[in-house]
Amino acid sequence: MAVTKELLSTFPLLAPVPQAALEDLAQVAMLQKFARREIVLKAGEEQEHLCFLFEGRLQGVDFTIDGREVGLFFVEPGDFCGELPLFDSGPQPEYIVALTTAVVVKIPLVNFREIMTKTPEVLSNLSSKLAEKLREMAHQRTLLGLPNVSQRVCCQLWLLVPHNENEGENDESDTCAITNPPTHLEIAIMLNVSRETVTRVFQKLQNQKLVQRAGPTRLMVKNPKALKQLAEGLLEL
Repeated sequence: MAVTKELLSTFPLLAPVPQAALEDLAQVAMLQKFARREIVLKAGEEQEHLCFLFEGRLQGVDFTIDGREVGLFFVEPGDFCGELPLFDSGPQPEYIVALTTAVVVKIPLVNFREIMTKTPEVLSNLSSKLAEKLREMAHQRTLLGLPNVSQRVCCQLWLLVPHNENEGENDESDTCAITNPPTHLEIAIMLNVSRETVTRVFQKLQNQKLVQRAGPTRLMVKNPKALKQLAEGLLEL
């Protein structure tokens, strides 16, 4: 599958780029497929490409001194990763791993820097996304400080609820879907708990009919309002 300007225009970060410039980017961009658990970007290495996720889900991970894997953030379709080398000459700070089969569009950093200098809206959008990521990672750190493990898991699930559905008041009869939800092990890595602990929390949520699996790629949240209250510590499982 060739990279076209039409494909590039589907990424929000590239929306302000003129068509002629998108055509130039399409000539140097490449599309790459990754299997589940395959490494997309390696920590400690110098990167030459900015990566845009077209299909699948990625996760940023790192390792503690004693070798434990720590989940940092997720990358959803339309998002990008590997952006820090745009601003300095340092190496990639964390590993980016494919959580599912993934399709990634890679654009050389040297070409993208030229776009940044000529299209201020791109730089503004990039800065906003970096700020959003920093806020998410700061919030992720606060989850690790919650003494109630069940609340931690519910908080992580609430963060995965689609953004336009987790704002405002949700009626108890509302139902929303988390597409390509992370596995119990992946959630455990994010929250520094065991996979068995996450599984027990999910069993309680399912027994109370708060969540329900709808195949391998969808998790239905049957009662978003109750999930939010569990995440905020207003209810207990």
